[in-house]
Amino acid sequence: MQISAVREAIADAARAVVLPAGLPKLTSSGYVPDAITAPHFFVAEYEQDFDKAMRRSLDEIVFTTRVLVGRADDQNSQRVLDAMLSGSGPASLKQVIELARGGPGEYALGGLAHDLHVMRVQGYRWYEHAGTTYVGAELMIKVIGQGDA
Repeated sequence: MQISAVREAIADAARAVVLPAGLPKLTSSGYVPDAITAPHFFVAEYEQDFDKAMRRSLDEIVFTTRVLVGRADDQNSQRVLDAMLSGSGPASLKQVIELARGGPGEYALGGLAHDLHVMRVQGYRWYEHAGTTYVGAELMIKVIGQGDA
């Protein structure tokens, strides 16, 4: 798998969320940005296991992604974050990212990986990013794919 391309494809998939009326569109990046425009989703750290199958036929990567929401109103900000962390619905990051799995018989992320799965949410808290505090959380995404690409 080409990690940078996979990171960008995950960020592209996340942009499809539909936030409640009156809110700015979700921005996203496949890397840890220097500064953000909230709400923002980005692909951060990752752990990679090589050789999950013989002859470099399968690697597994678990990406830590973050979503950060502005804090103009802490209660409403958390409602928006909750909607993005829900398992379904128009604002669900899980739902829109998993649409990038492709149809039956297709590879995920436009052919970049065999499959992906949004596994869990963790770290729901206040985050400081580039000197500004946001409410946010992490989503853990497992991606499996060809090891010899």
